[in-house]
This record gives sequence, structure tokens and C-alpha cells, in this order.
Amino acid sequence: METEILARIQFAFTVAFHYIYPPLSIGIGLIMVIMEGLYLKTGNKHYEVLTRFWLKIFAITFGIGVATGIIMEFEFGTNWSVYSRYVGDIFGSALAAEGLFAFGLESAFLGVLIFGWNRVSPKVHFISAIGVFLGSMFSAVWIVVANSWQQTPAGYHIVGEGFNARAEVTDFWAMVFNPSSVDRIIHVWQGAFLAGTFLVLSVHAYYLLKGRYVEISKKAFKIALTVATIFSLTQLVSGHSSAEGVAENQPAKLAAMEGHYETSGAADLYLLGWVDDENQEVTGLKVLGGLSFLLHQDFEAPVTGLNAFPKEDRPTQVNAVFQFYHIMISIGMFLIGLTLYACFLWWRGKLFEKKWLLKIFAISVLLPQIANQAGWFAAEMGRQPWIVYGHLRTSEGFSQEVSSNQILFSLILFLVIYTLLFLLFIYSLNKKIKHGPHDEAENALDII
Repeated sequence: METEILARIQFAFTVAFHYIYPPLSIGIGLIMVIMEGLYLKTGNKHYEVLTRFWLKIFAITFGIGVATGIIMEFEFGTNWSVYSRYVGDIFGSALAAEGLFAFGLESAFLGVLIFGWNRVSPKVHFISAIGVFLGSMFSAVWIVVANSWQQTPAGYHIVGEGFNARAEVTDFWAMVFNPSSVDRIIHVWQGAFLAGTFLVLSVHAYYLLKGRYVEISKKAFKIALTVATIFSLTQLVSGHSSAEGVAENQPAKLAAMEGHYETSGAADLYLLGWVDDENQEVTGLKVLGGLSFLLHQDFEAPVTGLNAFPKEDRPTQVNAVFQFYHIMISIGMFLIGLTLYACFLWWRGKLFEKKWLLKIFAISVLLPQIANQAGWFAAEMGRQPWIVYGHLRTSEGFSQEVSSNQILFSLILFLVIYTLLFLLFIYSLNKKIKHGPHDEAENALDII
């Protein structure tokens, strides 16, 4: 297999595996802030029990996330040295800000949050919970800013030529607020909130089905359902805004996401389908002129198609981009329907009477994770063949000195190590969930 393909597979694997954990941390962090805030406001011990319980799961997730994220920085230098030189000034400032203003904030307050029970005042402890949550959100900001610069470069100039060329920051804030960063940050945050809240929904649906910790589980379920409903709906809005930005700044990517080839006619919106790139045909269920309407509020408006670009400048795996994009959208729409229906039952006082619904929530924890991964794959594969859009091709960015055998060997090692880490995470998580908030419940009042 070609060295470039192996290097891409290795980085895709490490990033995808790492991205299981940060969204969970961000989502659980928000839930913890709400639960502890309710405890301070009401004095109800149930909320303290829930905060203590989810703090333990947060700590496990945070630890695995840190361990799996470090390796990516090394891969930049070993497998993608030309790319690292090219974007070093841009990424250096963004990642330094992430370390100083995000990871440092999150780590410092996490120590107070874990060890500060009965050592600091309740208000200080609550401020620590907010600090941990904000730190996790800020961390996402700087990572997404760096990635968004690859998609829509801004606030820079190029110094040098050929393999010695590199981008230098000329306007830091223009780099930060590049054309795609704000939409993508909001979209990533909302996806993270859904990942964390659906883990909470899943765990407490399991408890309710088993008849364990019923009262506190009902409270936790309602909190998480409220958050999940809000952000599943707002995710639709931010997703549409992000798609409009892609249409403006990366039209070839949007055309691949929608399987749209011809510019002359109206663009159909496919709900599902299969792309035959060789024959430039899409078979599936579609809304005639739907994409044109979403982008231009006109069913007849033309949308730039893939044929408007030279073949070497457009995504090579069109069907894969199409499928990942539609998986993300399909899951998002399902989550909207699921949460709205659950809210309707809550309004009617029948939320916890539907055992089949609780079973769906118990396994639904997988859905936001799949949607988050699919969205990133669509975004990154859709950017190809560029590693920095319009400036540096992926084929020019990887290290010329690294052999395919070296990358393959390290990829196999990563597969083994990451599999062990994932099994450790699942074992620890399962142990905490099966054990339940037992220790906390012993000191709480009126726990069933």
C-alpha cells in the first residue's frame, strides 16, 4: 500500500479513536454543572449524588482522552513533516492557546472538583465545575480553529517556496475567525453536548428499566432530556449554516456531499442514495430542487457541481463523502424525533411508562458518537485532495523519508494499544455503571 494512504489511515484511526472521549467530556461537564447548580439552589441531596457519580465517569473519560490525544502531535512530525513545516506557525499559536487557556484551566479545576468535596465551600466547588466545563469547551475551540484554517485559510501569507514554503500569521484574529471557524465550533459543541447527554440518558434509562435508583434516575433523565432536545434542534440550525458556508467556501466539497455533478440545472436534495462516480449518477430518494431551495430559496437555482472543477481538484471518494454526510444528517433527524416524542410523553405524564422507549434510550448512546465521527469523515474526505484547501495537496504534505513498512508497523502497534485502552475504558465505565451511585447514595436522603 502507498505510503501516503497508510499515513492517512494511521492519522484517521488515531484521531477517530481520540474523538470518542472529548465530546463525552464536554457533554458530561455541562450536565455536571446543571446538577450541581440545582443542588446549590434546592439543597436536594439527589443532585449531589448525581454530581458525584457523573464526576467519576467524567474523570475516566478525561484521562483516556488525554492519553489518546498526545500521539497525534508526534504523528505530525513523523508522518507529515512537510505539512508541519507549512502550518507550524498557524498551528503553533492555536495549540499553544489550547494548552494555556483550555487544558490548563480544565486540569487545575478538575483537581479541586475531584478532591475538593468537604474541603472547599459549595460555591467554590460549583465554580470549579464551571471551570472544568469551560476548559473542555475552550479546548475544542482551539482545535477546531486550527482545523478550520485548513478548510478556509485566512490571516496569513506564504513565506518561501516549494518544500520550504510555510504559512505565517499576519492577523491572529483573522486566523481565529476564519470563514468557517465559528459555524464549525458551534456545530462541534452541540455534537459534544449530545454525546454526553445521551450517555446520561442511556445510563439512567438502564437504571429505570432495572428498577434501581429510580428517583434520582428520573431527575437525571429529565435534565439530560431537556439538554438533548434543545441541542438536537439547534444542531439542525448550525448544520444548515455550516452547509451554506461550505457551499460558499468549498463548493467541491458540498457537491460531493450531495452527489451533485452538473452546474447548469437545479440541484436535488437526496435523503438517501448511492453515488456511481464513474457514470456520475446518484440512485436514491430525493427532493427535486431541494438543495437549490435550501441554499438559494429557489427550487430552480443552479448549484456548482463537481464537473465545474478539474478532476484532480475534487474529492476522489465521492460516494464515501456522500454516505458519511447523510449518515450524520439521518442520525440528527432521528434524535430530534426521539427527543421531541419523549418530551411529549413527559408533558402528558407518561414518560417513564414506555419501556420500549427507555430501551431505545439505553442503546442510543451510540448514535451521537456515530454522527460525530461521520461528520468529521465527511468534512476531511471532502477537503481532499487538499490538506490545506487550495494551497497544499495531501500528496505533498507527508514525510518523504518515512517508509510504508514503518508506518504499517506503528499502525499495528497503535491498533493493539488503542484496543487495550478502549477495553480498559469500557471495563471501567461498565464497572461504575453497574456499581451505580452506591457510595454517594448511602449518605443521601430518600434514595430508592
